[in-house]
Amino acid sequence: MDESDDRHRFETVYRQTYERILGYAMRRCSSPEDAADVVAETYVVAWRRIAELPGGEAARFWLYGVARRVLANHHRGERRRATRHAELTSEAEALYAASAAPAANDRVGAALDLLSDADRELLTLAVWEELDPGEIAVVLGCSRNAARVRLHRARRRFARALEKTRPTMPRLDARPLTEKESR
Repeated sequence: MDESDDRHRFETVYRQTYERILGYAMRRCSSPEDAADVVAETYVVAWRRIAELPGGEAARFWLYGVARRVLANHHRGERRRATRHAELTSEAEALYAASAAPAANDRVGAALDLLSDADRELLTLAVWEELDPGEIAVVLGCSRNAARVRLHRARRRFARALEKTRPTMPRLDARPLTEKESR
């Protein structure tokens, strides 16, 4: 057989079996996306092994067998990912457990939550990842000067946000704050 015969045969089998193979995968996967991946991989195997693909009704049963093995691989991969995710999560919790007092961490976290995503990213790159403005510029795709200015502004906004998280102390004098004092 030449390639055009193989292609025609594959397309015919695909049209005749696609809905059933998709239904098979949908009933066995946790999401439609996973089922689509399984079906796609099943037909990739069928194309690579077109010489082994039986004719007629037997093609559908052969594809069910391929789909079953693809599903088994898919489920093994999901279990490996879940196990590795749990391992990495516990490693991260052990490595990066907060060493400072919880109250201080709560205030810092609350202040970070008040910032924009961009400011949070700048500050965490500088503090947690220990990057200098030149390195931050590479990560963000901007100039070193722009990174330096953004980092300076983010630090100022963080300081203001941290002030907002400070516990309020009762005032000893009854005089209300002036507008200038409250800033």
